[in-house]
Amino acid sequence: MKKIVAALAISFSALMTSSLSVAAPHFDQDRGYDHPRNMNQGKKGRDFRENEDGDRAQNNRRMREERGVQRLQQHKWQTGYVMPQHYRGDGYKVDYQDHDLPKPSRKQQWYKINNDYILVNSENNSILRILGM
Repeated sequence: MKKIVAALAISFSALMTSSLSVAAPHFDQDRGYDHPRNMNQGKKGRDFRENEDGDRAQNNRRMREERGVQRLQQHKWQTGYVMPQHYRGDGYKVDYQDHDLPKPSRKQQWYKINNDYILVNSENNSILRILGM
C-alpha cells in the first residue's frame, strides 16, 4: 500500500511540475517580441498619424471619399435605370404612408435619395418611378 501511495504522490508532483512549466509566461526577448501591453512604453513604435506620408495618404483618402459622395449626389435618376448598390440599404427606405406616397405594389419599395422619392422594383432593383420634392 505504501508503494502505491508513494507512486501516486510522485506521479502527482511530476504532473504538477510539468503543468506549471507549461503555464509559465513565455518571454521571447531573443527574437524581438514584446507583449502588446508594452509596445509603446519607452520606445517609439510605428505611428502612421505622425509622419507626413501618413497625413498625405489620409488626405488623399478623404478627398477620394468626398469625390465619391459628390458623384453619387450628382447622379441623375431615370426610370429604367438600376439603382446603385450604395442606396439599397435600410437607411434610404421610407414608408409610403409617412410621406404621402402612392402605395407600392408587391415587391416594390420607396427610397428617399437627395430629396427625391424613388420607387424601385425589389427583384431587379430597376427604378420604376421618381417623385421630386
